[in-house]
This record gives sequence, C-alpha cells and structure tokens, in this order.
Amino acid sequence: MPTLDQLFRRKPVPEMSAESGSDSNQSELERSIGLFQLSAFGIGATIGTGIFFVLSEAVPIAGPAVIWSFVLAGAVAGLTAVCYAELASAVPVSGSSYSYAYATLGELPAIGVAACLLLEYGVSAGAVAVGWSQYLNQFLDNVFSYQLPSQWTMAPEEGGCDPSWLPCSDAYINLPAVILIILVALLLIRGASESATVNAVMVCIKLGVLVMFIVIGVTGWNSDNLSPFAPDGLNGVTTAAGIIFFSYIGLDAVSTAGEEVKNPRRNLPLAILIALVTVTTLYLLVSLIAVAAQPAAEFEGQSAGLSQILEDITGSEWPGTVIAAGAIISIFSVTLIVIYGQTRILFAMARDGMLPELFHRVNPRTLTPVPNTVIVAAVIAVLAGLIPINFLAEMTSIGTLVAFLVVSIGVMVLRQTHPELPRGFKVPLYPVTPILSIAGCIWIIQDLRAVTIWVFLIWVTVALLWYAVYGFKHSHLGRHEHVGLIHDEETPS
Repeated sequence: MPTLDQLFRRKPVPEMSAESGSDSNQSELERSIGLFQLSAFGIGATIGTGIFFVLSEAVPIAGPAVIWSFVLAGAVAGLTAVCYAELASAVPVSGSSYSYAYATLGELPAIGVAACLLLEYGVSAGAVAVGWSQYLNQFLDNVFSYQLPSQWTMAPEEGGCDPSWLPCSDAYINLPAVILIILVALLLIRGASESATVNAVMVCIKLGVLVMFIVIGVTGWNSDNLSPFAPDGLNGVTTAAGIIFFSYIGLDAVSTAGEEVKNPRRNLPLAILIALVTVTTLYLLVSLIAVAAQPAAEFEGQSAGLSQILEDITGSEWPGTVIAAGAIISIFSVTLIVIYGQTRILFAMARDGMLPELFHRVNPRTLTPVPNTVIVAAVIAVLAGLIPINFLAEMTSIGTLVAFLVVSIGVMVLRQTHPELPRGFKVPLYPVTPILSIAGCIWIIQDLRAVTIWVFLIWVTVALLWYAVYGFKHSHLGRHEHVGLIHDEETPS
C-alpha cells in the first residue's frame, strides 16, 4: 500500500523549471508567443463565452441584478487572477493549476485538480461550441434568409426527445459545433504560433464588435427595464454568478502556455492582469446596457440575445448581423484557446507519467502534440454534439472554481516552502487576498445545484481511481526518473 508520503510527494520546482526550460528560455515546445499574443489568449478565451450567450441563462434567475452576478464572479476571478500571476511567474510551465498543485500540495491533490481542469477546459469547449450554432443560424437568417435545420443544430435532449440516447426525429446532433471543433483542431495541429496569430486577429475583431454594441445599445437605455432589480434577492445573484463563472476561464488559459511564451516570468503575470482588466470592464458595460435595453423577461430562452437587442433598438437587421458575425468569430477564438489549454495540461500530465506517453508525443516539424490534439478534439466534439448547454456550463463552473481555490492555497504553500524562488509578480495584501479568493470560490460552489456537485464528486473519484490503477505506478517522480520528449517517428520505450 502506498504511504502518505508517496501520495503527497511534491515535484521539485527546479526540476519543473529544468524540464520546461523556463530559465534557459529553451523548451520541448517552441517559444514563439509574445506578450500581445499571450494577452489575446486570455481575452480571447474569456470574452465570447459568458457575454455572448449566457445572459439568456443568468438573467431569468437574477433579473437586472445579473450585473452584480458579473461583479461577484469578476471579484472572485480577480482575486484568483493575481494568485495565478504569482504562481505563473514562479513556476512558468505548462499544466496550469495541475502543475502548481504538484509543486505545492503533492501528487494525489494534483490528480484531483487535473480532473477539475478536464471539466474546466474540455467541457467548457463543448459549451462554447454549442453557443456557436445559435449565432451561426442568426447570421445565416439575416444574410441569406436561411437557417440550418433544427435537427442538426441541437443536442437530442434539446430537441424534445426522451434523453435515453435513442435516435429520434426532433434532433440528432449539433453538427455546426462538431465542425467548429474539427476546424480548431486542424489549426492547432498546424502550430502554436499560427494559432496565436489567428487568435489575436479574432480578438481585435470581437473587441470592436462589443464596443459597437455598447455605443448603439446605450441609445436604447430604458430605466424601467431595471425594475424590479433583484426579483430573487441575493440568492438569485449568487446562483447566476455560479452559472456565469465559467466565462472567466480565460484567465487560467494564459497559464497553460508557460512553455511556449517568450520571457515567461515577466510575460505570464502581465498577460493575466491585462486580460483581467480588459474582460471585467467589457463584461460590466455590456451586461448593464443589455438589461437596460431589454426587459428581463425577454431573455429567457432567447438565442443570440445581443443581436436581438440591437435589432429592436435600431429597427434594422444590420447591427444584429454584425454582432452575430462577431460572435461567430469570438466563439471560434474561445474554442481555439480552450482546446489549446486542454492539450497542454494533458501534455504536462503525460510528461509526469500520469497519462500514457501518447499525450506527450510531439510532431518534430510543427512542435505540437498532434495525437493529443486529435484525441481531445474527438472527445469534445461528442460533448458539443450531444449534450445540452446548460448542464455543460454548470459542470465547467464547478471545475473552474475548485481549480481556482487550489491555486489560492498553492500561493500560500509556495511562500512557505520556496520563499527564495524568483517571482516576477507577488500577490498584493498577502495573505488576505488568497484567503478571500478561497472564501469566494466556496461561496459560489455552495450555490450550485446538488446534481452538479454530485456529478463533479463522482468525476473526481473516477480520476483518483485512474491514479490508483495507472498514475501511481507510472509516476516518473515515484521512479526517480524523467522520460524525455517522444517525437512522432520514435517508439516509446
């Protein structure tokens, strides 16, 4: 039987730095991403999830007070973002909070965090891709007066079928969501630098579209729409905050690029903070104008809501068409970065022996983990095609919250165990900031639905069983060894 010392063995930070080449600026993966592109990762992974379609889920619960739901979620995310900034500057490797947990809490907790990250990244990519179909149909209807058949743009359960996974006539699969995942996978296989450049262009477009929404939307301001402001009180605000919290996942996505960033100790924390300020400002402005321009009752069941608001204000279809086109680009960007993050987390886990070496295998020409990317894309395509968006969003939220909580704990642990580590950024008001971050995460978690929490606990249990069966035995740390990079043409030993 393994001892507690074995289960909670920590991976030395110097070994992590050596593997990633963070100090020598050499890495198994290509260091080709600069500060602007990295900031665009954070902005691109965040804007386009919550603000483009989750208002239809959150406003019916919180009413116009959904503004405070965004403030609450943003405050917790902001507290955690500065914790991420410190850990990313101290441990600038791929793997995000999985790697941070391995360095601070130990191997077994790291596996639990990895399970959270699989929800946070893999499931959120599915949720975002589902929303893409709604805006694609809005765009096609406005431009070509055509919509894709509902049987091919919804999950089976959304089509009104008995969710027994038997074929039915109402809905078969969300095909546009599956196609989006395939396109993203092809781009990621081509290269990280190319993916980062494409994302940066898409981010600039989406920012322009949201600014346009703010400028036009404010002309439709109607104070009467803000009353009653909080029909369900504080409970509605906190419940909605839990649903929309997954929209802040982009702040975490920055940290997954640790081994492909130039000057990571400086650029990782800077990019996280730049993304935090940009995203929070836009979320608050857009949500405020949206609930002031449209009665709260009209958000329920409304697809492509921002487009509809502008069409109602102007009496014309062109603003809605632009918003729909911007959302199509925006959600492509989100999906791209989230799937990228998922593959890099699995890459780090495989390097540690927690997963088969297949996930660590890198193409020698593109320097990207091709088999890893193909497997991730296939699984997410199934989620996006067959699972309804509301359940996907809640599962993403709880995975994100637990990962954020662990990062906040990790900051305090690393301050005690490795005070000598060079840090490009330090958490202000330590230790108050990480403690408040932990409290905020717990506060939002306890407001999630019981079924979400139970499914999450079952999922973490499955991950721990995987560790018991495979990870513990294959752990490179346990073997006191490190297996180097395996290229496609090589055979793993």
